[in-house]
Amino acid sequence: MKAKHLRNRWLGLLPLGLIFFLSGCGQLEMTVLDPKGPVAQSQYDLIVYSLWFMLGIIVVVFALFTYMIIKYRENRPGRKESDYDPNLHGNTTIEIIWTIIPVIIVILLSIPTVTTLFDLEKPPEPAAGEEEKEPLVVHATTADWKWFFSYPEQDIETVNYLHIPTDRPIEFRLTSADAMTALWIPALGGQKYNMAGMMTTLYLEADEEGGYDGRNSNFNGEGFAAQTFKVHAESEEDFNAWTQKIQNEAPELTADRYNELLKPGLTDVESFSSTHLDYVKHHTKDGMGYTIEHFRDLYGKKLDLYEIEKQESFQ
Repeated sequence: MKAKHLRNRWLGLLPLGLIFFLSGCGQLEMTVLDPKGPVAQSQYDLIVYSLWFMLGIIVVVFALFTYMIIKYRENRPGRKESDYDPNLHGNTTIEIIWTIIPVIIVILLSIPTVTTLFDLEKPPEPAAGEEEKEPLVVHATTADWKWFFSYPEQDIETVNYLHIPTDRPIEFRLTSADAMTALWIPALGGQKYNMAGMMTTLYLEADEEGGYDGRNSNFNGEGFAAQTFKVHAESEEDFNAWTQKIQNEAPELTADRYNELLKPGLTDVESFSSTHLDYVKHHTKDGMGYTIEHFRDLYGKKLDLYEIEKQESFQ
């Protein structure tokens, strides 16, 4: 019976052992732990601080737990028999200690977290010795299941890919033409939501040149997994050369073409020498209404009146 019990315990540990064994079959890439910009670096520092802090708590708790079960075990040497008295009065000192300690833990975790969150709501500070640069404004608009990146200063727009200069803050202005999504470039920082009828702002910056993966991190239907985009971080000179090429060679983005792109579905990368911001802004009341009219025209039938009224109620 004892052998069977031991065998069952070891079998219970088998799934955990397989996880550790299989983890060696390939390289585990944790992009969020390899920051490529100041925003990602500050979030990485917060993650590491929190992990070490919580690891310290685990060590203390398990050390005390081990001490108690060994020191006060029933078959310990020299144990004296005593009457069991369930009507014990609590220890006031201990109760005060175990109330104060969690409060201190919460404070020590909250202060750096709140400080970091407020810092992320403004452009990253330039590194020592570098001049401060104005953020590059990029409107990131989503529609099922693609990304539109509008550069109002350069008057160009891209679909499903993005070019940014290094060592310059990027001010993403996020909105959506339909479903709620979230822009996330793990190597450069955390995600923030894109919502129809409103605009959110996300500041990111790349320190190193290279290609980075971006995606929608909020589930929005069957095309969710493929709603990705590529970020090309390059020098200011290369970025300016790229924008000039798009301005000279790419076609204009007409309202008809934009309406076609708004249809639910996947599409390849595209470039345009104008933006959809010239005739629709999805973060406004009219921009939300544009979605309703757009779907009514595209599918040649009326939408369900209840659905229309429900959408208009949010305007």
